[in-house]
Amino acid sequence: MEIQNKSQAQSVTPSVKEVVSELVQKAREAMKVYINYTQEQVDEVVKAVAWAIMKPERAEELARVAVRDTGLGKFEDKVNKNRRKTLGTLRDLMQVKTVGVIREDKEKGITEIAKPVGVVAAVVPSTNPAATPANKAMMALKGRNAIIFSPSPKGKSTMQLLLRYIQEELAKIGAPLDLVQMLPEVNKELTHELMRQADLVTVTGSANNVRAGQTCGKPNVCVSAGNVVSIVDASADLNEAARKIKISKTYDYATSCSSDNAVIIEAAVYNQMIQALKKEGGYLCTPEEKERLKDALWKDGKRLSETTCKPPHVIAQAAGLTHPDAQNASFFMVEETDISPNNPFTKEKLAVVLTVYKADNFDQAIEMTKQILEVQGKGHSCGLHSTNEEHINRIGHEIDVCRLLINQIQCFGNGGNFNNGLNFTLSMGGGTWAGNNIGENLSYKHFINITKVSRLIPEVIPDEEELLGDYFAKYGR
Repeated sequence: MEIQNKSQAQSVTPSVKEVVSELVQKAREAMKVYINYTQEQVDEVVKAVAWAIMKPERAEELARVAVRDTGLGKFEDKVNKNRRKTLGTLRDLMQVKTVGVIREDKEKGITEIAKPVGVVAAVVPSTNPAATPANKAMMALKGRNAIIFSPSPKGKSTMQLLLRYIQEELAKIGAPLDLVQMLPEVNKELTHELMRQADLVTVTGSANNVRAGQTCGKPNVCVSAGNVVSIVDASADLNEAARKIKISKTYDYATSCSSDNAVIIEAAVYNQMIQALKKEGGYLCTPEEKERLKDALWKDGKRLSETTCKPPHVIAQAAGLTHPDAQNASFFMVEETDISPNNPFTKEKLAVVLTVYKADNFDQAIEMTKQILEVQGKGHSCGLHSTNEEHINRIGHEIDVCRLLINQIQCFGNGGNFNNGLNFTLSMGGGTWAGNNIGENLSYKHFINITKVSRLIPEVIPDEEELLGDYFAKYGR
């Protein structure tokens, strides 16, 4: 009898497809209501989601749960990220229209009308288990879509808490709660089925998840791997460059894909820059310490969770760095000459560890940056600390990245900052260089369809001679 009951229980267990179908159906029903919202009402929904994470006590609780359950990052920085990134995104979203006519060009006879893309499947990482889903929810809802999240296993509890806060705010304003949902369990089967049933897929996280999103057969806006390289040339303000690199390297214990991973310093100022980095709390490892640090970060080529996005004293202990300066360091530096896929220090580290290279001149610094990005990070971003306008103008033409920050804190500026013109986001595409569909920062634009209404305008037929005359004169007809 007991066996029969088990068999009966198994027979009524919903299949993966059914579980996801129910969520998607609820999302579509919610969208039937939401599609009729005015711009003012939509903006109110976006504000509700923003306040769900920005409210101080909520930002703190989400940060506390995130650090506790993922073991990644720094509580104070996550609180700051939950509030600051959301505030910046809210500012960007309140400046644009996404309902009805959003643009008119009378000269060309074009009227643009914004419409939803549909149900969005969003895969989000453990590194930012609250800020990233809140960011994506705001963008998706700005386009009158519904969104269903698939968090990382370690980030599930944070996502559950965030969802509760979001739905509490949606209830306050009478908006459909099913506009924002999450998978009941975290596993590959449910995640992949969600991708198959959704209308649009967006993935921020591991290379495997990004690959799954890009090959799921649905339109997708996935992001690229980071491995930020910053060049410091001989003209730079060294103390200011060191300060900014330190902040970028240590913020939230390097959970950001925009955290500096390597710095290439011109030989003329190499020693001075190392001293400036030391003054900012950097500890330069000896060759022997470097090997121990390597063993503390990787085993058989795999990144060890014990030292991933952890405080510097944890890394020092794991690596057996007993020097007092190492014990009190804010971050660690390793000198390197080898740039290759076989050298893990060439790649993204997700740790407060900075790889340092010396370049004979700016030409060599450019070439070394290209080599590092070919190993990992091509398309994502890099930085330059310089007051040399020739170098500033040149690097943009020579390095294949979608974001190049000049004299900025990389981990803040890449995803938008109040002192640059990039839109706020926690998800950044790397273009075709990284195998992505997008090269810009993820924004509301990726969550709307646009109908272009074309009206007749006065006909203007170009003159063949005017367009091809120079070609004919040069090569004949």
